Amino acid sequence: MNQNGNNLISIQNLLVHYDLGGGGLLDRITGGSKVRRVVKAVDGVSLDIKKGETLGLVGESGCGKSTLGKAILRLTEPTGGQVFYNGKDLAHLSQGAMRDERRNLQMIFQDPYASLNPRMTVGQIIGEPIRTFNLSNGGNIDAKVQDLMETVGLSRRFTKRYPHEFSGGQRQRIGIARALAVDPEFIVADEPISALDVSIQAQIMNLMEKLQTEKNLTYLFISHDLRAIRHVSDRVAVMYLGKIVELADAKTVYREPLMPYTKALISAVPVPDPQIEAKRTRIILKGDVPSPINPPSGCHFNTRCPYAISECKRIEPSLVEIKPKHYAACIRISPEHPHIEENEKAGLGRVGN
Repeated sequence: MNQNGNNLISIQNLLVHYDLGGGGLLDRITGGSKVRRVVKAVDGVSLDIKKGETLGLVGESGCGKSTLGKAILRLTEPTGGQVFYNGKDLAHLSQGAMRDERRNLQMIFQDPYASLNPRMTVGQIIGEPIRTFNLSNGGNIDAKVQDLMETVGLSRRFTKRYPHEFSGGQRQRIGIARALAVDPEFIVADEPISALDVSIQAQIMNLMEKLQTEKNLTYLFISHDLRAIRHVSDRVAVMYLGKIVELADAKTVYREPLMPYTKALISAVPVPDPQIEAKRTRIILKGDVPSPINPPSGCHFNTRCPYAISECKRIEPSLVEIKPKHYAACIRISPEHPHIEENEKAGLGRVGN
């Protein structure tokens, strides 16, 4: 996956590692030696996001989804790698240069309660980025704020109200209006519906789709809710322990997933038809998600994978194109033999065959 004219964002080998230092229980277990403990939250991710698309990023809690989104915008500093936007490597820009780019790169946060300053009115919250980037002044700011509130489905009369006077769905609309205030090109939506009632979630997703069409926006939509990801995404990237393990068109991922991990995630999504639901087989993964401080060697998923072989513990798989525009990271599947269940029955795999 390489940077080209169709890509708005091109991420190459991005790392976000947190050094916890030495000491503690791990040192006692290893006989007192000072072992450096490093949390590998994002561990070598390469990913392209095309102009005008919604790329869904899905995975279990703690897999590094939110950290990746924040690292793209430099809200979390990357440890290594590159993030290209319009030919500029955001990961290595100075603080001043990065500040100038933030007008084009915005974020919708997960918690609509914590992400809004309770001491500021809605008008002040939405107008703050306009003032920060000197995009307007005086009465023009007030008029633009009112237009933005109307755009996201809120009354113009609410500009003097405070966040506590709004419901969760309304607060998230305020957060969306704040992100739109500087006319960005790219928005990271970090679990934007997870804190909302189910009845409100669809409204927010529909609003985001409407705004994308009207304003030619590009989204990275982060969620653990596969139903939401399926509804809004053009392509889906599946993440596990800091790495992308599958990437494909959204319909393809749900219709024909290749990775055992992806299949397990999809099997957990309930089907609204009770007859179909009763016949489905739920894939239950064994064990817990390993710690990102000490991830398994080789394939990170090998400790929970029902198809793991000895080579999976020592060979770290690369994300490769198994089918046209369908990427997966597994040594037991290949373009010639893409289905791991069939490979298991036939004793096939990339290693030793």
